[in-house]
Amino acid sequence: MKIFKFGQPALLFLLATIIDGTIYSAWSLFFNFFILSRGYDQTFLGMVNAAPSFAALVLGIPLGMLSDRLGRRRAMLLGLLIYSLGALGQLLAPGRSLLLLASLTAGTGNTLYYLSQAPFMMKASTPQNRAMLFSLNFGLITLAGALGSILAGSLPPMLAAVLQVAEKHVSVYQTILFGAVAIGSLSLIPIFLIREPADPQPTAFGVQPEKQSIFKVLLRPVVLKLFIPNILIGLGAAILIPYQNIFFDGRFGTSASALGQLFGVSALLTGIGSVIGPILERPLGGKIRTVVLTQAGSLAFLLLMGFSPYFSLAVVGFLVRAMLMNMASPLYTAFSMEQIEPHDQGAVNSLLNISWTAGWAVGPIISGVVQQRWGFTPLFVATAVLYSLAILLTWWFFVRRAPVLTTQPTQA
Repeated sequence: MKIFKFGQPALLFLLATIIDGTIYSAWSLFFNFFILSRGYDQTFLGMVNAAPSFAALVLGIPLGMLSDRLGRRRAMLLGLLIYSLGALGQLLAPGRSLLLLASLTAGTGNTLYYLSQAPFMMKASTPQNRAMLFSLNFGLITLAGALGSILAGSLPPMLAAVLQVAEKHVSVYQTILFGAVAIGSLSLIPIFLIREPADPQPTAFGVQPEKQSIFKVLLRPVVLKLFIPNILIGLGAAILIPYQNIFFDGRFGTSASALGQLFGVSALLTGIGSVIGPILERPLGGKIRTVVLTQAGSLAFLLLMGFSPYFSLAVVGFLVRAMLMNMASPLYTAFSMEQIEPHDQGAVNSLLNISWTAGWAVGPIISGVVQQRWGFTPLFVATAVLYSLAILLTWWFFVRRAPVLTTQPTQA
């Protein structure tokens, strides 16, 4: 089937995705604990988590333009290199200022890498297999993350015995994160080996349209309609999702090993769900209808996780919410790119990334303060409200009067 046929650029890109996903899971599982174990409070942790998103917010458009100038392959290489240096700096920084600077550096590199992905995947795919490539890229991160979370979750007891310290000692977390950075740098190899596809051909009219300024692109109605729901989803996620490990630890006293297994299963289900998403595209009437339905279905499970007094029910809510909500993400990205001419895709992807990271630039700081004063209950309520608004707006903008897709699209 054409939906599964990919060329060398896409396959090497997916290999880098697998490596990246494996180390990201270990990093996300233990980085919060690493910062707290160094004696910093949750308010400062919120600042550290917000710093990469602040860098993306400020530098998003210049980095998108840099990606257009360098080409997607070279931009991804440079982004990965900068990110690795920034992550290493976060582990070695001796004080608050340098730690925040390292976080900003990591965020800059990760933004350049991320902004180059969607335009690259548009070039490396066909209309028939595009949704699958976007979903595989997302799904393989989480599937690799399942293995990474399970393996990383089992490391603290072993490292504690070797280092002769307590399981929650800073040196245990630091050693795990050093290993994650080292393994993650291997993703530079497949990206380096990619033969980047040629730039898109001129349009069907035979003339390459004049490239618009970033301000004209921003003011296009379709871009604003893509922008607004994304910023609401980003803010809703930023105030809660990075702290799910702390929530389970504080509410139920979940051990590091159990958290690793839990996050591993979540990543596995999310990866499976992301592959199911493109399969649902036709029966549900298209990418954007699938996005609305799966995001809406996740809300009940979000509230179940936050308000159930029983660990087992909270786990069910955690797992199903993650699968349904994240199933929509690659489909939304692919849908967004299909609404934009190729020569504007880099700029628009920068704007969409800004809409997402705007929430992440302020959300973790707000979340840290709320956690210290009132706990997690207000955060679950706020996230549910923000998600609901985003889903309603997406439906209003793109689904309400749109025809139901009943055949496979033939062009982007």
